[in-house]
Parts: sequence; C-alpha cells; structure tokens
Amino acid sequence: MTETQLLIPILVLSALGLTLRAAEPDQGPPAERLKPYEEARTNAYAKELEDHLEDWLVQQYAQRADKAWHRDYSSVEAFLTSVEPNRKRWRAILNPPDLRPTGPLQRRPHRPLADLAGQWLTLPLGPLKAEALLVVPASAKGPVPLIIAQHGIGSWPERTFGLQDDGDAYHSYARALVDAGFAVLAPMNLRSAERRNRIERLCRLADTTLPGIELARLQRMLDAVLSDERIDGDRVGMWGVSLGGLATMFWMPLEPRIKAGVVCAWFNHRRNKMAVSDKRYSCFLDTAEEHAFFRGWLTEFTDHDVISLICPRPVQVQTGKQDRIAHWPQVVEEFEIAKQHYAKLGLAERFEIDLRDGGHEAHVEPGVRFLKRWLMGQ
Repeated sequence: MTETQLLIPILVLSALGLTLRAAEPDQGPPAERLKPYEEARTNAYAKELEDHLEDWLVQQYAQRADKAWHRDYSSVEAFLTSVEPNRKRWRAILNPPDLRPTGPLQRRPHRPLADLAGQWLTLPLGPLKAEALLVVPASAKGPVPLIIAQHGIGSWPERTFGLQDDGDAYHSYARALVDAGFAVLAPMNLRSAERRNRIERLCRLADTTLPGIELARLQRMLDAVLSDERIDGDRVGMWGVSLGGLATMFWMPLEPRIKAGVVCAWFNHRRNKMAVSDKRYSCFLDTAEEHAFFRGWLTEFTDHDVISLICPRPVQVQTGKQDRIAHWPQVVEEFEIAKQHYAKLGLAERFEIDLRDGGHEAHVEPGVRFLKRWLMGQ
C-alpha cells in the first residue's frame, strides 16, 4: 500500500470533522461527585478480590488437594507414612511453641467439685502456665483411662461437669465420664471471642497460633498427669465441644497419645463454613470471630482431609440438625468423604457420626458408649 493510499481514509475522516485517536480511559467524575464514584470503585475491587479468593479456596480446593495428598491405603503403616509430609505442613500451620516446665506440677483441692474430689492443676511453663481440672473416679481399681474434656469458647472447665451450664449445652458429660470409670482432665483454654481475637493478632505477629500455644500447654500437662499411677497413659481420649471440637480435630493429628476422639459441634464443610455466606448456617467470614482464621488452613486441610491425619484412630462426630453452625446435609456430605479413609483401610467402624435433631450440645450417651468401646473394650 502506497503512502497516498494510506492518506485517503484520513482525509475522508478529516472532511467529516472526525479525528483518529486512541480510546480514552475513564477520566472520572467531576470533583463534587468523587466520593460516590470512589466508593463504587473500591467496592468493585473488594468484590473482585473476594470472588477470586472464594473461587480459589472453595471451587479449586479439590484440584489443589489432589496434588497435595498422596495417600497409600495398602496398609496402615503405608498410610501413615504417606500422610507424614502433610502432617508436617499441618504442624507448620499451628506452629506450637516449645514450652518447657519450669517447676513441678501443683495440685490443690477444687472446692466447686469437692463431691468428686476434683483437683486444680497448675504447671509453670516459664512466663506461661498450663491449668486444668482433674477428677479421678473414687472407685478406680488400677490405672483408668483418661479423657480430655475440652470446653468451648464461651465456657470453662467446670462447665463440662455441669456447673453454671445455664444453656445445658454440656449436659454434664464430664461427670458422666467419671461415672463410667474414666478419669477426666478438663484444660482451661482462653474464653470469649474478644479475648481470642486480641491474642490471635499477637500470635500472628509472633508466627504462632493460639491453638498451637494451647496444644503445647496440653502436651506438657499430659506429660505430668500421665505420670500419675492411677491413670493409664496408653488409654487417652479427647472429647471437645464447639471450640473444644476444634481443639480435638486440630490437636489429635499432632498428639499420638490421644487414641480416640469425639468431635462435637465443630466438624463441618469447612470451605463453605469459612468462606461462603449462606442463610442456612453462620459463616465465619460474616462474623467478628477473626480468631478462627489461620494462615494456610484451606490450602489442603479441609475437615475431611484433617481427619485423615487422625486415621486410623477412632473418631465420633456429633452434630445437631438444629445447630446453626452448619447446614447438616453438608456435614453428612463431608463425613462420607472422610469415612473413605477408614473404609479403604478396612476400618470403617472406627469413624461414625451421631446426628440428632438437637442444637449446639454434647450427645452424652453415644459419646460415653463410643469411648468405652475403644478405650475400655466394652
């Protein structure tokens, strides 16, 4: 094409009063309308970020997990070896500190549970300390199994025994365990979302987590308590309610001395629970409970995958259909996926769900039955 031919279209446009120029970007509104314009612009950016992250966390999870997990179901030993790299990455997420005792275990009678000869235990750990309530059955003959009874975010150790349990969410399940012949250790963890939010912010700055610190506290307390001749260190279980259920699921992968667990009012369709708003359940993203968010959690550790770090140890999931923490059909869906880890090892009976019409509460009879079966052989 000649130079003259190139000039013809330009001359035509010029004759029509038009000019060729690049498309101009949005120049924004007049100054007096900048505020609503900026608000809309920022909202659009926020939605762009949220849509991207939700898609990555939820929709792309299965594809990501397929690359992260390489389970070998040919034997229990092979299975445990195959998930060990994931266990190490799970430990890195909680990043528990190395806490060491700086003094002997202190015991004192605990008056609120004088009828059970309860003791309040304190173990100094440098600037911190581990504290827990211990009850050993008076009728114990020989070493008895121990259950760690972990309270939730709005509670304290005594409530697991039914004290000041105004909503009756615990149904005195720790007392029922003592009646069944178990010793009970009820650790004191930090209570209230506000307190946990504040401390979790500091934990992030220190490259640790509050569940990681509380795991380390429990482990050092276990070291001391399991030296008690009345307790059988080979038969330890854990039963946590609500945030105590979080502790049970978070800690069992990293504490092999816990041989069986009951996860009450926590097990969930974790991707949805954390990141997808829904009228059928409370989504953590829509709450002020920032303590519940941990860096890297949903890279590969939704609930059915965390369960595989507990497998082959027995676990019972307790869920109420009226509990607003979850949409119960999604819990069942997640449970069925998790159960495959046990089923492929020929151990399906070790993983069960107790689904009831109730709410956010302990299911006492099935929990006691489950722990008696796996820790007492009954």
